[in-house]
Amino acid sequence: MISKKYSLLFIFLLITISSFSQDKFTLSGIITDSKNNETLIGVNVYIPEIKSATRTNEYGFYSITLPKGNYNIEISYIGFQTITKNVVLSENTKTNFSLFDSSEVLKEVVISGQNSSSNIRSPEMSLNKLSISSIKKMPVVLGEVDIIKSLLLLPGVTNAGEGASGFNVRGGGADQNLILLDEATIFNSSHVFGFFSVFNPDAIKDLTLYKGGIPARYGGRASSVLDIYQKDGSSKGFHVNGGIGLISSRILAEGPIVKDKGSFLFGGRSSYAHLFLKLSEDQKDNSAYFYDLNAKLSYKLDPNNNLYLSGYFGRDVFSLNKRFMNIYGNSTLNLRWNHLFSDKLFSNLSLIYSDYYYGLDLDFVGFKWDSGIRNYNIKYDFKNYISDNFKLNFGINAIYYDFNPGTIRPSDANSGFNFDQLDKKYAFEPAIYLSAEQEISKKISLAYGFRYSLFYRLGQSTVNNYIDNNPITFNTDLQLYEKATPISTQFYGKNKTIKSYNNLEPRFSVAYKINDDQSVKASYNRMAQYLQLISNTSSPTPLDVWTPSDNYIKPQIADQVALGYFKNFSDKMYSLEVETYYKKVQNRLDYIDGADLIANKAIEQIILNGQLRSYGLEVMFRKNEGKLNGWISYTLSKSEQQTPGRTPLETGINNGQWYNSVYDKLHNIAITSSYNLNEKWSFGANFSLQSGQPVTYPTGQYDYLGVTVPSYGLRNENRLPTYHHLDIAATLTPRKNNDRDWKAEWVFSIYNLYNRRNAASISFRENADTGNNEAVRTSIFGIVPAVSYNFKF
Repeated sequence: MISKKYSLLFIFLLITISSFSQDKFTLSGIITDSKNNETLIGVNVYIPEIKSATRTNEYGFYSITLPKGNYNIEISYIGFQTITKNVVLSENTKTNFSLFDSSEVLKEVVISGQNSSSNIRSPEMSLNKLSISSIKKMPVVLGEVDIIKSLLLLPGVTNAGEGASGFNVRGGGADQNLILLDEATIFNSSHVFGFFSVFNPDAIKDLTLYKGGIPARYGGRASSVLDIYQKDGSSKGFHVNGGIGLISSRILAEGPIVKDKGSFLFGGRSSYAHLFLKLSEDQKDNSAYFYDLNAKLSYKLDPNNNLYLSGYFGRDVFSLNKRFMNIYGNSTLNLRWNHLFSDKLFSNLSLIYSDYYYGLDLDFVGFKWDSGIRNYNIKYDFKNYISDNFKLNFGINAIYYDFNPGTIRPSDANSGFNFDQLDKKYAFEPAIYLSAEQEISKKISLAYGFRYSLFYRLGQSTVNNYIDNNPITFNTDLQLYEKATPISTQFYGKNKTIKSYNNLEPRFSVAYKINDDQSVKASYNRMAQYLQLISNTSSPTPLDVWTPSDNYIKPQIADQVALGYFKNFSDKMYSLEVETYYKKVQNRLDYIDGADLIANKAIEQIILNGQLRSYGLEVMFRKNEGKLNGWISYTLSKSEQQTPGRTPLETGINNGQWYNSVYDKLHNIAITSSYNLNEKWSFGANFSLQSGQPVTYPTGQYDYLGVTVPSYGLRNENRLPTYHHLDIAATLTPRKNNDRDWKAEWVFSIYNLYNRRNAASISFRENADTGNNEAVRTSIFGIVPAVSYNFKF
């Protein structure tokens, strides 16, 4: 093992030495938006003379090593004009670029067309990037621009239905998505139980969704990574922008602390539809609203050092008659230091705090319940641009978790409840990673590496012990699972290891370029997820309790392979992306029938470890240029779960056979388009169609002591009706915007144009007249018109 490690190190040293031994020089710098000095992520830097390329990292930095010579550097980025500039490279050179949008006039550069065509050369696949400008043109429910809803228009991404929180990627659960905002973990991405996302679009600079081929720097979730970065704020001048809608408004201010060196950004957003409920005598004691705050400070110490301090705070409040209140939300804080060791070695050190709070106040039963999860994360990432065809990424990170399963306290002194604190849980998750991006030849490019993660479930807490280490028993007579009775308990002191795990997570992807316009790609990745979400998503207020892996709850291990074909047509005006994938997840949790989640001191007594598999075909056809652009996506997929019996006499869930997971959507079609009629009017439309969500319906009924009781069939063998809707929007931009500092636009939208009554759920109840069970369909939205006024100055 040691000899292999030294051999690997020797190979890297040889590559590094050989790169310096040639007559080569490095071109590096920062690429920004000309209007505000905002750094731009993922800008393409292309050198046509040698057909070599690189991209800016998360902080706008690029570096490429080239032979001595004269080059035309092409810089392109979605939403900005492509520029070409001549550079004579006879020594290591730092050259910064500023990009202009289509309304700007460039001098001393050549302007060419720019689009969002498929990246043929890069081995990255199963990746989607959306520009904020495109997202803001999409019609959405109640006129509120929504980042998460825009993701549902991508192949392989679905939701659990109307008004459902989160999103599902390639048949995985919402808890299997790692959602990062400025590198800080967001544990719940939704406001108002899924109606809106927690991300203020005015504060967001860039977002990338990894569905597969996930880079080694990411870990901790089994399905996907959504990486979102906030804007830095303008260091050139003070600006304000915002919007006023029917149910919410937002405002964001940004400006320089020190011109061209430091900047600030502060933004806020709040809904106020609940205020109208106060006007109704029947609804005056009910409310449902949210608010959130975004903040960021950026400062350039010198050309090689930058500091960033960013944060987010959001809360949702849901109340019924002052007798039931649900409050939940995220809080994050991140201090980052960018340092440039040389023109080839870039580093980022981050200190991150993240908190998710979930609370219930049940006045009618006399108690309050608080729960949540906090983590403290330190990470140090490096990117070494060794040569024009070899880049090395490596880093470390360590996360300390503090779980609060539940704090129960009385609503008042006379309620009859006593204060009770469920044992807090603690965990530590360190990891290291190493990965490389390498161009083997002009046709073959590779990205490969690994992540090595460890996980320690720590005290201070009491652990139950069971016969044969099984917290759940199976009653063969009744053919059902029952909670086991602990035979003893064991107390672990603070920071004492209760259980530990470690996993090697290899990552690999390859691209073979058939020609300049088409390529085939393949990828494999393994992901380990040590945190589990215990959730009842069918509840009117979805319950979220995060818990660590331990003696009884094993970490989820996901393996995914993917194969894809990518092609650009008609000088990159059109793009076609086709991917097929297979994913298998070990230790996917399921619940026994009648599982009780609230204030459960022994969560292991309601959980069974099973497995999940999903596979599918994704097709995306995109028009990149012209007045009319957009895409059509189609996904054919299957997602199944299996929880077999642990002994020959135990039947397991669904008789041990594979059954549809709640995320299974056989068909998923999405069409989105935007049309710029002229400088004054632009239009957008979305159409979505998904197979109905799997559910379990009663197959019969029986009488027990005069009460009609439904009997249920196999798990998830039924489906809700097919889900579909059409949304349209029109944006009016007054021409007088060009002659004044105050710029504004009106956005008119209609959600669910043809008034499709999609089923959010179907429940069953006993009919008072007939005594038979009857189905009750719940629909949330019919046709919803909206108007918003957006402004900036």
